[in-house]
Amino acid sequence: MTSPWFSGVMIAQYRHALENCDCMAGANRLRQPASAGIDYNKQEIEMSTTPPSLPTGKLPADLLAELISTLPISDPDLVLGPGVGEDAAVIEIGRRSGEGAPSACGPGVLSQQEGADTLLAAKSDPITFATDEIGYYAVNVCANDLAVCGARPRFYLPTVLLPEGTTEADVRGICEQLGAACRALEIVVAGGHTEVTAAVKQPVVAGTLLGEVAREKVVRTGGCRPGDVVLLVGSAAVEGTSIIAREMGEALLEQGWSGAEVEAAANYLYEPGISVLEPALAAAEAELVTAMHDPTEGGAATGLWELADASGCGLEVELAAVQVTRLSAAACAAFGLD
Repeated sequence: MTSPWFSGVMIAQYRHALENCDCMAGANRLRQPASAGIDYNKQEIEMSTTPPSLPTGKLPADLLAELISTLPISDPDLVLGPGVGEDAAVIEIGRRSGEGAPSACGPGVLSQQEGADTLLAAKSDPITFATDEIGYYAVNVCANDLAVCGARPRFYLPTVLLPEGTTEADVRGICEQLGAACRALEIVVAGGHTEVTAAVKQPVVAGTLLGEVAREKVVRTGGCRPGDVVLLVGSAAVEGTSIIAREMGEALLEQGWSGAEVEAAANYLYEPGISVLEPALAAAEAELVTAMHDPTEGGAATGLWELADASGCGLEVELAAVQVTRLSAAACAAFGLD
């Protein structure tokens, strides 16, 4: 689900629309009984007292915000800190922490302190759903997150966790994917970690990507302001279409898709492609954007909600203007997805 979003010209990426948007609002949480005076049967009592499990996907936004608030997130060198919907961290480099005036930088707040002209941007992101071309996904997902902050990615450190039964050929394949993706974006692999572990049932690649951004070019998710224009560049559900075709291709064929259609949908990974690196950096360079965002799960609805929540303002969206290709619409319909 790749597409850049602009607010006032804001870029973001629509990814992973396979997840249920209810997780955003914590809709799956169980409630305790309203009154202890009601006779509940044993099963009802057990349900009400058993801690509810979290839904698959992102943490509910209110829970995430609460957890972030418990962490040590204030430092004079932290220019852009963690916050719901924020894509990456931006850090002051070139001077020791504590020099200059302290910053009261909270979640998703830009520091206005004096310092170096070039800042460090950092992002960590795992690939836990896709297995085919996992190395390509891992690099580009992190690169997109840096790009929508206005940062050019430079150094990548992947952590590759492989299930028992993994062969040497499997490892080589993932390494080749990582290398090719990094070369294409002129990113250097600066380190990382690889192991076979019983803790996972399929390959998981979690990467940390470091980049650089000029102080005046930093863009954050929470920068939208009343009067800005919200634009979607390209079509929605690009990456999701590719994942469905690659992971569920046989099921699509059983539903009447042709082999050519499945192949074309799988190729959405490259054409139109999931990378928003160049358009995002161009928008940041032009200094016309007020906010950029690269939502991961929940599709367009969650991405827009995160923009609004981070910015403290509402959004009016013309849903009919969101472009969805025929293959994307058909792939989602095949599995009852919106």
